[in-house]
Amino acid sequence: MRRPSRRSPVAVAVAAAVLGAMTLTGCGGPDHPAARGSSAPGKQAPRPAPVWDRRPGSLAAVGDSITRGFDACSALADCPSVSWATGSDPTVRSLAARLLGERAVGHSWNYAVSGARMQDLPGQVRRAAARRPELVTVMAGANDACRSSTRAMTKVDEFRADFEKAMQALREKLPRTQVYVASVPNLKRLWFQGRTNPLGKQIWKLGICPSMLADADAKDAKATKRRAKVQERVVAYNKVLKEVCAKDLRCRYDGGAVFDYRFTTAQLSHWDWFHPSRDGQSRLAELAYRGVTAKEAVS
Repeated sequence: MRRPSRRSPVAVAVAAAVLGAMTLTGCGGPDHPAARGSSAPGKQAPRPAPVWDRRPGSLAAVGDSITRGFDACSALADCPSVSWATGSDPTVRSLAARLLGERAVGHSWNYAVSGARMQDLPGQVRRAAARRPELVTVMAGANDACRSSTRAMTKVDEFRADFEKAMQALREKLPRTQVYVASVPNLKRLWFQGRTNPLGKQIWKLGICPSMLADADAKDAKATKRRAKVQERVVAYNKVLKEVCAKDLRCRYDGGAVFDYRFTTAQLSHWDWFHPSRDGQSRLAELAYRGVTAKEAVS
């Protein structure tokens, strides 16, 4: 660091006057756009382009099985055509369809992978970046909480580090691309809704999200504590998503819209009572569209 030079009181006063004048004229002298605008009668300086473009021209999606449309069309299979982010199914009206219309084909790409966790996001982002999309959607974290036990859940610090790596990977390639981050769904509400269906509870016994859904009818202290711990972890993940996103000028978090959505069994796949159905995918698309096109981000 340079050592500040000593100046006389007069020099300091002159410097202060010059700085003050520059501040009044836009901090840039006579050639600064703001100064030019003020010198032309009846004309205003051009407004700077908004940081968030509410109508991006292309879209790439990263995340897990929810974004792949798993179990929405048939059992144990991806169905990207009904994906909330990039799907082409007219009954879903994906985010890409709502934003791009007919241009969605050829201008939207799905790089999500069923079973993916946050640690897989950096690799997905690098593949998506090759398309140079104007918007990247992120929905990941459910698989970090849905583990064989609460001990196996991804630690919050690791989750944060992986998400930061993903954002860094994107910014290295695409510094101006926008990112829309969906919150992790409310897994406790999923248990509360799905346990009302006897078939759903039998399917859960096959090993679907054991940390939350195992022993679905159990209400003893141990089971209650286990579910509460999973729920706390999901809330912590969403806090991480919000905080990391807030550090990036072109990142917008959904404000907890997905987590807060009060879905019913109508929005759950009837093959596993866990993943979104077509109707559930459509609701996710609607929430995302509201978030992307809103004038201001929801805090």
